[in-house]
Amino acid sequence: MEKTWLEHYDSRVPADIDPDHYSSVIDIFEQSVKKFADKTAYINMGQSMTFAELDTQSAQFAAYLQSSGLKRGDAVAIMMPNLLQYPVAMFGILRAGMVVVNVNPLYTARELKHQLNDSGAKVIVIVENFACTLEKVIQETQVEQVYLTALGDMLPAPKRWVVNFAVKYIKKMVPSFSLSSTISFTSAVKQGASKSYSRPQVSGDDLAFLQYTGGTTGVSKGAMLTHRNMIANLEQVSSILETVIEPDKDMVVTALPLYHIFALLANCLLFVKQGCPNLLITNPRDMQGFVKELSNHPFTILPGVNTLFNGLLNTPGFSELDFSNFKFGLGGGMAVQRPVAEKWQKATGTVLLEGYGLTECSPVVTVNPPQLDEYKGAIGMPVPSTDIKLLDEDGNEVPMGEPGEMWVKGPQVMTGYLNRAEATDEILKDGWLATGDIATVDEQGYFYIVDRKKDMILVSGFNVFPNEIEEVAAMHDAVVEAAAIGVPHEVSGEVVKLYVVRKDDSLTEEAVIAHCRDHLTGYKVPKKVVFKEELPKTNVGKILRRELRD
Repeated sequence: MEKTWLEHYDSRVPADIDPDHYSSVIDIFEQSVKKFADKTAYINMGQSMTFAELDTQSAQFAAYLQSSGLKRGDAVAIMMPNLLQYPVAMFGILRAGMVVVNVNPLYTARELKHQLNDSGAKVIVIVENFACTLEKVIQETQVEQVYLTALGDMLPAPKRWVVNFAVKYIKKMVPSFSLSSTISFTSAVKQGASKSYSRPQVSGDDLAFLQYTGGTTGVSKGAMLTHRNMIANLEQVSSILETVIEPDKDMVVTALPLYHIFALLANCLLFVKQGCPNLLITNPRDMQGFVKELSNHPFTILPGVNTLFNGLLNTPGFSELDFSNFKFGLGGGMAVQRPVAEKWQKATGTVLLEGYGLTECSPVVTVNPPQLDEYKGAIGMPVPSTDIKLLDEDGNEVPMGEPGEMWVKGPQVMTGYLNRAEATDEILKDGWLATGDIATVDEQGYFYIVDRKKDMILVSGFNVFPNEIEEVAAMHDAVVEAAAIGVPHEVSGEVVKLYVVRKDDSLTEEAVIAHCRDHLTGYKVPKKVVFKEELPKTNVGKILRRELRD
């Protein structure tokens, strides 16, 4: 067999993986909780949970679900931030032979109603902070059972009482709500101990997750991800990162929400498989609290998005943390900007590795080798058993170095969108998935994202990619972050408009434009700069250019 690109870095990485090595995600989970039983699986709000405890509690919740009248294959929604309850609920649902529907806790009532109805979820596990949203729509959904939990419910007394009291009555973070016939999630877990658990026959073709796309391209769609899809991607990513991860030794920081596909795979499943402790950050937007939490733990790996890394770099105390055990940051979800990556390396002494993926691919498609010693600006190379081709508008493969739309083929590609045959046919053709991302590839086989197809700005017939403008703007010392969009222009069709968050009010529009003119060809230079206190983002931190355009 021809040597793969990864074998130049580490011969242990295979050219291909076996997506049928395990029959289901349940197999991987059960092997890990047995092998690493006495090791710490999760840490949250100062409380630890061992793999043995995770095993027991998730099995009890699975038994309770099975006894509640639900059937194998039924959809169960989870709507909560990063808490110890999350892995217990998620693995419990999977172990019951059911399908996990991950829900963003910050959804509006309209968005929640759409996702619950589209998925057909009959049950939801929800934190009381967001129960008021559910109350508005529950009568218009198929939800029959609500498992309710509070933020501190899995902490020991008296800390549990203190946290829940403070959240509800001092911080007033729980809007009033009225839901009939709710069941306490922790009570359900306890009652499950007296129920009989029957391990279901689950195959690779069975659905594991209904993972909804962010809805930034229209209505939110449920990507159908099977056990085989998730196992394949887990094996693909493991084959590369296992060369640097030490089982039951490394500590991964999970600041990205577990309901997001990136954190679900790269944090939750990957590090359960490796038997490593997972530090759950419930509110990463509290950057000072986040940095304080990091100071209490010997963390070694931190997956995140560009805005998260940038936020940490701009938070006092971060650069003073102990990075002696730190191995790497892993960037995904959106483009990592070179200025951020360079500042990251200077602050931590480690490379910020960039990967690329999308919900429809479970999610990882490419990643950079962890052996790189500096930021490359590339999204890496295809993970094992993954093919990529770059096509022009006519469906022809483009020459090397030329931009084309990235098409992906591999065992991690979803089976389609739930209830949306037309949308599935638009994106899936003969096993190939059209990503909508424009990329190039160099002679070494490294891929580079140029931009989203839909975000491209057309100035006098020239393609202008927002990522490039934003990266140049971010090079300015007084710029915190930036977002570029195209706006109509009577002469050139479109011109570039730049939104900027600045460090202080002394930065002017003229200074930003002059800085961009120093680094960009004329037609790419922003014609208008608007300063904002913050940019609109998804809960994962992706900048919503669509909202700026609207």
